[in-house]
Amino acid sequence: MPADANVYGDIFGGWLMSLMDSGAGLVAARHSRGRAVTVAMDGMQFHLPVKVGDEVSVYGELRRVGRTSMTIAIDAWRRHRHELEEVKVTEAVFTFVAVDDAGKPRAIEQES
Repeated sequence: MPADANVYGDIFGGWLMSLMDSGAGLVAARHSRGRAVTVAMDGMQFHLPVKVGDEVSVYGELRRVGRTSMTIAIDAWRRHRHELEEVKVTEAVFTFVAVDDAGKPRAIEQES
């Protein structure tokens, strides 16, 4: 939306980071079967701008699982409103920690 963009019509990077963090959070919550919180974001790279009206999709891949933490790679892709081609615009790696109801780290059940 226009409120999420600068005067040139480019979407703010913070808006895109928020979307990517939400996508990574879904991967983390699903894998840990519960609440998980962001503790770090690394390697954020903006390759191309996203314009107001573009369709944006984020895709995540679980890269590493530790005792309480997970590393998730997220790519963001844009598609212009009247085109079929998708283009990768941003990528980053997020680290999440599984937490209990008190917000303390909890062990992630290992799949067998």
